[in-house]
Amino acid sequence: MPFTKLPLLAVLLLPTLFSLQSCATKNPIASWRPLSNGRDLTNWTQLGTARWSVTNGVIHGGQDGDPKRSGLLATKEMFQDFELELEFMIDEHGKYNSGVYLRNEPGRGGRSGYQINLGRGAAEEYVGLYTDRWLSKGDEHDTIRKKLAWNKLFIHARGPHIVVRLNGVEIVNFTDPSPPPKFLEPGVIAFQTYGAEGHAGWVKFRNLRVRELR
Repeated sequence: MPFTKLPLLAVLLLPTLFSLQSCATKNPIASWRPLSNGRDLTNWTQLGTARWSVTNGVIHGGQDGDPKRSGLLATKEMFQDFELELEFMIDEHGKYNSGVYLRNEPGRGGRSGYQINLGRGAAEEYVGLYTDRWLSKGDEHDTIRKKLAWNKLFIHARGPHIVVRLNGVEIVNFTDPSPPPKFLEPGVIAFQTYGAEGHAGWVKFRNLRVRELR
């Protein structure tokens, strides 16, 4: 059928269709993929003296009985804008807490960017967004996190915009108004563990998957 004889509605919709196709080409949706092979720590870097292991698909971080041990488990791969899903469980002791570091500097043993803190609200260690200060205390009253049980965590990080859902509930939706440039550069994803109050704590992660945003 000649173009001039196309129905008027189809003609009117053509620019919209071309625009959507162009957007899809410029911003393809990446597929979810596992972040851990569930067997060992291949493609991960251990920093510090903490003990990390994998058993039956579960990553375990702790102090191996020595509260002086601390450190990170970091991906060898770099990420900039991404979505991350995982499940975590933490020790229910005092101020013990863990965290997920976003875009961290490779090889650095401490935090160098945004951190999704994983802790106990009763100890003022919230599941929320932290840098050198609290940007959002998230689950401030500790009513969403399940104690000594698996918790589902979703993280969306695109530029200075960070969204976090805990067990399906949005607890953080924060856009940093003045982010340091290094906070937005590609970096590693890292998990934290350290002894607190003379206690050797632990954290567990499983079902990790990531999707890069373009």
